[in-house]
Amino acid sequence: MRRVDGTVDPNPTFWEAKLEAARRGSLAWGFAAFFLGYGGYYLAVVVLGAVRPHQDGGFDPSQPPNTGPLLLLAFAPNILLGLVPAVFSWWRGHGLRADFGILPRRRDLKIGLICGLCALFGSWAMTMVIIAVSGPPPETDLARLMQGDRTVWLFLFALFAFLGAPLTEELLMRGALWGALEHYRIPRVAILVLTSVIFALIHQEAWRTPVLFVGGLAIGAARMITGRVSASMVAHATNNFLPALLLFAVAR
Repeated sequence: MRRVDGTVDPNPTFWEAKLEAARRGSLAWGFAAFFLGYGGYYLAVVVLGAVRPHQDGGFDPSQPPNTGPLLLLAFAPNILLGLVPAVFSWWRGHGLRADFGILPRRRDLKIGLICGLCALFGSWAMTMVIIAVSGPPPETDLARLMQGDRTVWLFLFALFAFLGAPLTEELLMRGALWGALEHYRIPRVAILVLTSVIFALIHQEAWRTPVLFVGGLAIGAARMITGRVSASMVAHATNNFLPALLLFAVAR
């Protein structure tokens, strides 16, 4: 790639992402947005665990209840993951469009779809490896949910998994946290690995941690290539589409 002065950039790798980073400016506030967003999420989980009747332990959003409105309530804390970075962007930054590139372009759709399919395939392959080594995963409430009735609540649950979770989680991970690390000039490959590790850990699903890490690498690649969160949102939604569709389709 040639610079404005006509010389050749000696390091053209990820030039598109570099241009986006230079255009939006500092996201130094991203660390505060990340920690407050995840802190609010965790606090909401604890509060819901205290007020929801249960028999065998606390409330776990990764293993939601089986029926009715409580199904969506399981995702309520997840909203804070994206809400806090959005508030910081409006307060300290220049808005979601400028800070995160939240509106997808045609290229974002293309890169996001490709990376999302890679995430889906990579997650499936890693799942097969884990099953071969350690056996099938433990049954969760989500697995039992797939054996239940096909209701409007189940549809809304699947819809949030397809659209809502990619929006909130990407604003937190590949938006606020990625932008803050980028501000301090951490190498992009290191940011990709670090955000993928944190992405896997915050789901608090021990058996699926390697699967989520592999998927996070592919989803994060969309952000690393384009420099825009919209691409990773498309990748995340693509990765979640088939599981969400299967969740609704196999219910009776």
